Amino acid sequence: MRVVHESDGKSQPLAENVETADSFLSQARGLMFRRSIPDDYALAFRFDDAASRDVHMVFVPFALDVIWTYGGEVQQVERLSAWTGLAKANTLFELPAGRASDVTVGDSVRLVE
Repeated sequence: MRVVHESDGKSQPLAENVETADSFLSQARGLMFRRSIPDDYALAFRFDDAASRDVHMVFVPFALDVIWTYGGEVQQVERLSAWTGLAKANTLFELPAGRASDVTVGDSVRLVE
């Protein structure tokens, strides 16, 4: 599984090492208590419906790039440290800080299985 970014007719992988957080417990835990994540890693949160989705950074000791998407279209991109981000999404991706530097609102970011 990988996360792919598409913009201006170009496609590039953002992450090749992807985990999904599909259960309530895995979504609540997220990346808590990990000391770091690899450069090619992403944690994908898939939801059945679109709603405002916040990201907590409790016990996450490193910055993250977070991408909120709706139907594959980027709604918001944020670099988060120890605070919370919020946007409407049915999927969001947590990546190492800097990995989403070229991603902008309106681009396509999707999970490819």
